[in-house]
Amino acid sequence: MISGLLEALAFSPDNVPLRLHLADALYNFGRFSEAKEHSYIALRHQPKNTKAKEFLAKTCFALNSFSECIIILEELERSEQLTFNAQLLLTKAYVKENSIAKAIDSYKSVLKIDPKYRDSELDKVLRTSTPSKPKSTYDDEDDGIYGFDEDEDDDDDLFEFMEKPDINFSDVGGMDEIKRQIDLKIIKPLQHQDLYSAYGKKVGGGILLYGPPGCGKTFIAKATAGEIDSNFLSIGLNDILDMWIGNSERALHDVFEFARRNTPCVIFIDEIDALGANRSDLKGSAGRNVINQFLAELDGVSANNDGILVVGATNAPWHLDPAFRRPGRFDRIIFVPPPDAEAREHIFNLKLNNKPTQDIDIKTLAKKTEEFSGADIEAVIDIAVEAKLEDAFMDGVPKPLVTKDLLNALKKHNATTKEWFKSAKNFALFANESGLYDDILAYLKIKK
Repeated sequence: MISGLLEALAFSPDNVPLRLHLADALYNFGRFSEAKEHSYIALRHQPKNTKAKEFLAKTCFALNSFSECIIILEELERSEQLTFNAQLLLTKAYVKENSIAKAIDSYKSVLKIDPKYRDSELDKVLRTSTPSKPKSTYDDEDDGIYGFDEDEDDDDDLFEFMEKPDINFSDVGGMDEIKRQIDLKIIKPLQHQDLYSAYGKKVGGGILLYGPPGCGKTFIAKATAGEIDSNFLSIGLNDILDMWIGNSERALHDVFEFARRNTPCVIFIDEIDALGANRSDLKGSAGRNVINQFLAELDGVSANNDGILVVGATNAPWHLDPAFRRPGRFDRIIFVPPPDAEAREHIFNLKLNNKPTQDIDIKTLAKKTEEFSGADIEAVIDIAVEAKLEDAFMDGVPKPLVTKDLLNALKKHNATTKEWFKSAKNFALFANESGLYDDILAYLKIKK
């Protein structure tokens, strides 16, 4: 059959449907590299062919080129051209790349298309099921923050998105001082609970990670959970905030109630300044009510928070209500700077893993990316991969990344942390009576 298709294609090399039919046949026989090559040729003839792009992503996934698969599918996602199967493939690629937060968002999109769809492997990694809904002090019986659809009839099957991280501090390159602080303030108390109980101290509490965006605050939080073998619950603003009065407070309460039933548990809340904004800046009462509910949950006024660690991350700690920094709440505040040289080497190695590379000089790249965040490094690699993909579309032959490709990509991307430090410097110099931002001054080598 394949021989016949090749013979037909020899007489009609520009026939894209015929070439994709051949690629599909090759794929079904496990000849993934040949299928990928014909997908490239099809795209060279029709660069906007959605079916060809989707099939190329499928072959990339089969060849373990997960990053390449993600780049192709994210482009389709941005143009709103993802089919159900492509969205599912994107979810699986995110899982393979250990981008769990993105995988969860993508899986939610899959379930919006088909609410009854189930994938046992994805469910095992991305969500755990509970036999009934979380108990709440509220009388309303809707699905809470974790239902995919408020009108869903299936009340007996609530799925909670919770991870059991398989990473720990050994997976975090550099950042030795941050790891030391977390170990001393968080991990040691959890590892020696009997000693703390003897002194009447509860285990858990809250830490606030702040710094430029994309510098690994989420990764550090996950590694902390992995270090203490804890459940990890990542909460976004869309999980909490609701336009209806009272729903946001309920959602926040449900999160803490779920964590209390699954201790030890790390609750990670990104962009926490949006949930805990300074109340003096809020004009309406709705935002104040959410903050008051948040403070009450942190205090554990009507519940036991023992074994719960709340990790907040923010790019703007100066917008957080001072009440959150009271002892017993977020009393441990840790500055997460851009990764140092060792950490940048680790990030390059991690992000280039499973990509076709040849003779990459990691040390040179690490030196050239001072002040770059982890997200900046990932962006540089994506730019280099996209350039290689464009070349491959032209001649149909994928080539490995080399150091020069990444150095050229560096010229097209500037460190995004510089803008953050411009603002942070002003707060550290002129609104730092308590010494909260001394670490920023130390990083910038500015004397008080």
